[in-house]
Amino acid sequence: MNIAFKGVTAEEMNFKMNRIQMQPNTRFEIKPSFARQIQRIQENEKLLVVHLNLKIESTEEAPKPFNMFISLMGMFEVEGMETDEDQRRFAIESTNILYPYLRACATNLTADAFANPLVLPVIPGGMIFPEDRQPAVDPSQN
Repeated sequence: MNIAFKGVTAEEMNFKMNRIQMQPNTRFEIKPSFARQIQRIQENEKLLVVHLNLKIESTEEAPKPFNMFISLMGMFEVEGMETDEDQRRFAIESTNILYPYLRACATNLTADAFANPLVLPVIPGGMIFPEDRQPAVDPSQN
């Protein structure tokens, strides 16, 4: 399978500061949620679009100093993706490629809002989504 990265664009970037009362030395637990959607372009079956989203949202139970939503779109040209395992490998590889862009957007967006910059950890794309962490199923094992 051959994967060629064609580019990335930001579809949406939102930041909203939450004015919440904090005690001195309060530490917030910022747990972003991630989502990914992969779509094939009908006009060209070799082109795939990957939407990678990050969301941080304050709730009453888990207050956060800000709400943030980032949606990136990556374009890929793929040849030889024929099996479910190929699709799984593409999902992981495309996430590996797009995640550093998402990290940079999150850091820049918070810094540009004059908040403490949020620096997401460096992690492999295959660790973000639970379905990617599952070992590949070997059909000969059944």
